[in-house]
Formats: sequence, C-alpha cells, structure tokens
Amino acid sequence: MESDTLTVGSVTLSRPLYQLYVNEARQHLSTLHREITQLQANPTRLPQEEALRAAHTLAGISGTAGFDGALSLGRALEHAFARLIDTDCTPSAEQTAVLGTASDTLDAMVSEIIKGIEPLPAPMLETQLDALLRPHAEPDNAAFALTDDAATQLDTADDTPRTALETEPTPAAYSPQPEPEPEVLDVHDDIDEQLLPIFLEECSDLLSELGTALRNWRAEPADTDMAAAVARLLHTLKGSARMTGAMSLGEHLHALESRLEANETASEELFDSLDQGADIAQQYLDRLAHGQPTLETPDTTTAEAESVAIVADDVGAATGGTLRVRADLVDRFVNDAGEIGITRTRVEGELRTQRRALLDLTENVIRLRNQLRELEIQADTQMQTRIAQAESEHAEFDPLEMDRYTRLQELTRMMAESVNDVTTVQHTLLRNLDGADAALTSQGRLNRDLQQALMSVRMTPFDSLADRLYRVVRQSAKDLGKRANLDLRGGRIELDRSVLERITSPIEHLLRNAIAHGIETPEARKAAGKPEIGEIRLTVRHESNEVVIDMTDDGAGLDFARIEARARENGQLGPDEIADESRLTNLIFLPGFSTAGSLSAVSGRGVGMDVVKSETASVGGRIDVTSTPGNGTRFRLYLPLTLAVTQALLVRAAGRTYAIPSNTVAQVMELKADALATLQAQGGTTWQDTEYRYRYLPRLLGDNDTQPEAQRFNWVLLLRSGTQTLALHVDALRGNQEIVVKKAGPQLARLVGYTGATVLGDGEIVLIINPVALAGVLASQGTDTAMPVTKAAAVSVEPTVMVVDDSLTVRKITGRLLEREGFRVVTAKDGVDALEQLLDTLPDVILSDIEMPRMDGFDLARNIRNDARLKAVPIVMITSRLADKHREYARQIGVDHYLGKPYQEEELLALIREYTGPAKH
Repeated sequence: MESDTLTVGSVTLSRPLYQLYVNEARQHLSTLHREITQLQANPTRLPQEEALRAAHTLAGISGTAGFDGALSLGRALEHAFARLIDTDCTPSAEQTAVLGTASDTLDAMVSEIIKGIEPLPAPMLETQLDALLRPHAEPDNAAFALTDDAATQLDTADDTPRTALETEPTPAAYSPQPEPEPEVLDVHDDIDEQLLPIFLEECSDLLSELGTALRNWRAEPADTDMAAAVARLLHTLKGSARMTGAMSLGEHLHALESRLEANETASEELFDSLDQGADIAQQYLDRLAHGQPTLETPDTTTAEAESVAIVADDVGAATGGTLRVRADLVDRFVNDAGEIGITRTRVEGELRTQRRALLDLTENVIRLRNQLRELEIQADTQMQTRIAQAESEHAEFDPLEMDRYTRLQELTRMMAESVNDVTTVQHTLLRNLDGADAALTSQGRLNRDLQQALMSVRMTPFDSLADRLYRVVRQSAKDLGKRANLDLRGGRIELDRSVLERITSPIEHLLRNAIAHGIETPEARKAAGKPEIGEIRLTVRHESNEVVIDMTDDGAGLDFARIEARARENGQLGPDEIADESRLTNLIFLPGFSTAGSLSAVSGRGVGMDVVKSETASVGGRIDVTSTPGNGTRFRLYLPLTLAVTQALLVRAAGRTYAIPSNTVAQVMELKADALATLQAQGGTTWQDTEYRYRYLPRLLGDNDTQPEAQRFNWVLLLRSGTQTLALHVDALRGNQEIVVKKAGPQLARLVGYTGATVLGDGEIVLIINPVALAGVLASQGTDTAMPVTKAAAVSVEPTVMVVDDSLTVRKITGRLLEREGFRVVTAKDGVDALEQLLDTLPDVILSDIEMPRMDGFDLARNIRNDARLKAVPIVMITSRLADKHREYARQIGVDHYLGKPYQEEELLALIREYTGPAKH
C-alpha cells in the first residue's frame, strides 16, 4: 500500500499536495514557455501579465511545497517580467534568452522533483535575472545561460524536444550539496577570437572522449582509472575554456569537477548529472560555433563549422599538422577529379577508334600487298614470255644487251616500295598508339589515386555521430519514462560526409521509434522476464561496396495485429484482404501511417518512417526490416560509401541509355524468346524464393508505345531495393562501369526514382535511375500494369539493313547514306562476319558484295537461303561483276536484286523501301 507522504530530498509532503503541485506547476510552465516563444518570434513584443502571474504563482506554490530553489528562481523571473512591463521596455535578444533559460531551468527543477531529487538553487541565473534593466547590468553574463533555446535552434534535424533536466544551465546545480549562502560569482565571457577556432576543434574532440569515458565508467563503476580519466578530461576542458575566455563554461566545468571529487563512490545520479553537464557544455559550444547572441558573430565561425580537417603526414612538424580547407572546395576538387576521369574516358574512346582504324588499315595493306604480288607474278610471266620470244627472233644478241624490263615491271616495283613505306608508317603508328595507351593507363591510375585521396578527405567516421545518438536515446527514454541503453559498434567505419549528413535524421528517428514503439516500460519488461533496461544495438560494417547500418532492439517487436487493424481503418487494406508479415511491414513506410495511441513529442504524428525510406533511397540506399514478436525488431540500412562516384550498370532501352546502380542488381538473366514470352505471360518470375514482377523499362518512364526489340537472347535484370523487387526487361546491356554522379538539376531533384546523371566518355548524358522506386510510384498511382505480350513486340523501331563488303570505304559511305534516311545499319567485312552477326540480328534487307575474302557473296547467299530463320530476308547484290552469267547465277541461288557499282542512291533507296516499307522516324 502506498504511503500518504512522499519525500523529495530533504522535503517531506503529502501525496495529494505533491500531485497538486506537479500538475499546477506544469500548467504555469506551459504558459511561460509559450510566452518565451512569442517573445523570440516577435522582438517588439512586451511580456504579458499572464506570464507574470504564472511566474508569481509558480514561485508561490514552490515555496508552499518547500522547494526553495524553485521559489528563488521563480521570484527572480517574476521580478524581471515586472520590470519589463513597468518600464514598457521590449526585451533584447540577450534578455529574452536569459528569460528563456530561466523558464527552462524551472522546468528542469520540476522534472527533478518528479524524479524524487530536490532541486538545487541557481544563484548565477538569479543574478542575471536581477541584472535585467538595472543600472550597471551586464547582459553578457548570460552567455552561458543561453543553452536550451540555442540547442533547439541549432539541432533542427532532431525534432525531439529537449527535456529541461538536460539543459540545467548553472554550475551551482552540480555542487555536491547546497550551501546556505551560495557564493554568487561575477563571471564575464571575453572570447579570444584568435583562439576560438582552435578551442572549438579541441573541445569537440575532448567532449567526444569525455562521452566515451563516461560510458566506459558507467559500464564498470568500480574502475578508478575511468574516474581518473573523466576527471582529467574535465580539468583539460576547464583550462581550455578559461584560456579562450569562455569563463562561464569554465565555471560550469569546474562545478562538474567539484561534484566528481565530492562523490567517493560512483552512482547513477552522478553519472546522470555528468552526462547532463556534458550535454550542456556541448550546447554552449554549439552556440559559440554558430554565433548566437553574446558570442562571436557568424562571420567568424560559420566557415569553421563547415570545414574539413586534413591531417598532415608528419603531425609533429614544427609548422603544424593540420590544414583547414572549406568543405565546398573539397567537393569541387572531387568533382574536378571526376571531370578528369570523364575526359580520360573520352580520350580512351578516341584511341579505341584510332586502333580500329589502324586495324582496318592493316587489313587493307595486307590485301594490297597480296594484289600487288599477283600483279608482279603476272608481269614476270609476261616478261618471261617476251624473253623467250626475243631469244628466238634475235639469237645474235646477248640477253643482257636487250632491255627486257618494260614500264609495267618498273611500276610494280615502285608500288612494292610504296606499300613497304605505308607498312612502315603503319607500324610506327601502332607503336605510338601502344605508347599512348600505356601513358593513358598510367594517367588513369594516378587519377584514381587522386580521386580516392580526395574521397578519403570527404570520409567521416560514424563515431562522429556517437554523442548525438546517445543523447537522443537518453532524451527519448526520459520523455517516455523508459530506460534504454545504446550499444554502438563499428563506429570507426567511414562514410562520405554528405551521406552521413543525409542519413543522420533517419537514424535518429529509428532510435526514437525503437524507444517509443519497441522498448517496453520497466514494469512490462520485468513482467516479461527481460532486464529493466532495454538494449538497442547499432552496428556499422562493410558489405561489398556498401556500408550496412544494422539496428536491433530487444523490445516487443512490430505489433502486426495493430498495424493490420490501423491499415483497415485507413482503407490501406481491404476488408477481406489477407496480408502477410512482409506486406504489413511495408505498411509502416506509408506516409501518415502510425500505430501510436496518442500524440506525443516522439510519436503519433504519422511522419517519419516514410521520410526514413525516402531519405535512404535519395542517397542510393535501401532499408530492410525484420521483426520477431516479443523479441524485437531489426532495421538494416544499406548505404553507398560515397555519392560522388558509384558503380553502375549501363542499359539501353527504346534507343536510350540509362544507368542503374550496381548494388540494386541481384541477378542478370539472358533468356531466349520462348523463355521471355513465358515470363511475360506469368507476369514475373521467382528467384531464390523471392517474387520479381516483370516490367519493361520504357513503361516505367511513361513510354507506352515502344515495343521490346526481338533478339536471339533477351536481357532481364532482377533488381532489389530494400524489401521491393522487380524483374526489369531491357533491350541491351552496355556493361558495368564506374561513373561520376552529377546533380540532375532542380527539375529532377524531387522526382522519385531519379538519383542524378552522368556523362559517358562519348559525351552522352545518361540518367541514373532506380527502376524499383519508379515501379513503386506507378503502383501507388494504380497505373502499374504489366505489358501485354503482342506480336508487335517482334518489330524493331527502325528497319535494319546489313551491309556486307570487304571495302571499308563502301561500308562507311553506304552506312551513312542509309542512316541519314532513317535506317538502322549493321556492317560486316565478309561472309563469315555476316553469318556470325546474323546469329543475333535479323535484318530487314541484306546488301552484299560478291568478291570478299574468307566467304564471297554467292556462298553467303546460299547459306542464308538454307537457313529457315533467314531464308525470307531479301538480298541485294552490289558488285562490279555485271556479266549476264553472274546475274543468272545470282538469280538461281536466290538473290532478289542485282545492282552494279557505282550504284545510283535513289535506285538503292527505292529498292530498300520496297522491301521494308517506309522508314520509321
């Protein structure tokens, strides 16, 4: 049975009086907070009588209950409001900040009373309130007192309200015991602008070390080494603060140090007060860095707050070991390195083109040499015949006395010398090309090293978020009356700074959700046989070329019954629809969906999980969720290492090229036409016990007219993004390569499924897309329908013409002519090459020469007519052999038309259109 009395520190009061005090104090605090918010929003506003009455009543009931600290501070706040109202004076930004800090401190005192802790006086804050509108007042003394409002303004990504307990602004609040007559310290901040950047950087590291030391000490309270480490860090921080002129921070740290020394044994109260003191110090530094009132101007600190530190190799050098570079400059350097890579790729493409041209030159030189050899043989034969004839007719002359060689022999030998000269130039070009290739390879290696070095500058360890995440867990647990511990592992793994910035808010929301919806109350956990303190484990690790953030809790897990009930209430599930756990899990990511029974600062608004998913997708990541009722939930976030460079699979569809992030590709399937038709008819496929729904890429982009190209083998990509899957049909693959990600501009920035663009080596601009997200958009709009299988799918967009000729010049001239007229051109250098390409391509017309190496035109025509798949393809012979016997032979083996060289362009185009129909543009 509960006792009728209740003890708070040294104060004993009846339980009804305690409940009455707490309820009434909260109402008056709400009035004060509302008034402070309006003063901050409107600098010309005068404080209202309502706020004055609230401060007066709060002080009165605190005195009645016996809480002298709240009484004194409430009276000081009341008098400050009264002076402002009596003098008809609007408070300045600094004065409003002091009033706000007083209101927050009163809130903290009431929270301590609720926890059974008697609040301590705040003499320095009372002095600052008394100094408002009094002669010789020093408003700058309030620098340290401006904590909670500033932290709320600075930490915009964290939408969890700060509890007042964590924003106690006065060093006196942490003294070991209240003194009857506390000493009022006259502390003035006098910041040294030259030391400020160094101080901010040093304190950031020291506070991070302090947080780690406190967590280690809390894990092993008996470890005296940990206590000594905490004391040493507090002492170092205090000395640095005073050296820089942050005297109020120094006094606050001195109070923490004194409290630590006054406690002989470690206790939860000591750990909580040290954690809160560290949070207040961090808030003070945040204000200092962002140029809040009474501190440095933003001009001198904003650049520092957005800087990247590059540590030199010789950290002990006399010139210093750190060079500070603005983050936007590093981003520009990385972008320039990417541009160099794109230019190098373009040069590589040009070299490949030159090499192909040299190979064509080599083939033509070889052919010219063979023809010249035949010409020499014919000339020698004629010469031998003439020698024999001359010997019979002019027997009286010696053969050496006759000019046996004609002009023909002279020309053949000069031509042989010219061919040898061309061959020498060709070999020189090949050697130069090999040298250029080697130099380009070396330059590419150096460029990659430079890019990786610049990327390492952009990389930030995940541990940089540690203190912030621990603070989120502490605050959320206190707000909800729960107890939870965060275990962070793998914090040294580094991510791109931009990725880390974008993903910070989603991680914080997941942590708050774990406490609000997962971790049970201490009573419920005890009844379930679990430890009273809930455990949230956050593990960061590498998997392939991704970073995986694995967050698990040992709470109650997802309440699938409640999710299903809420979904049916909202109309997101039909009355008779049966949903499995996977479907129910996906429902939590819908906008506006919430299972919270009431609205609170942490949950109930229906916003958050959809933002978590969209933010994760916006950086090219994905999220997986698994849950076991009664044992907790696991969230896995798969993130890219960097947003500047990524691996992508280039695909072609409807005549355009697109880039798909490689980390979303689970499998690539090469299907024959029959297998593809079966997959289309079934609407998808199953791979490794996972369903993949079929879609043709142009359909996802709004193109409902283009049909897939008929090919011998067809490409289907099995894509996975989080829990969503897709079987994507594309026309062709162009290979996997590293691409530089560019912003696609404001027009595409907010579109789901478009993550940017890149520039290929040939100058083509390619969109980077997430087809899974695009399919999700269509599904949400109710337009996600599978493409029906029709015979039209076997028709290419453009008529295809194959040109078969051993002459490079003929191939190029004919190809350009046909492309200009709207045809798709495929070229082959002889019959064998043509047959190899016909295995994958079915042209509408074949233009062929007769005399070619390896296989001539007649043999090619016979092979085509003997193939059931190709026998219907029209064949047009274009040759210089115009004799009737050649025409007749061509007709006998199935050639449809016979043209002589040079051909008339109009006649050739008329023939092709006759066989293919009008060209499609």
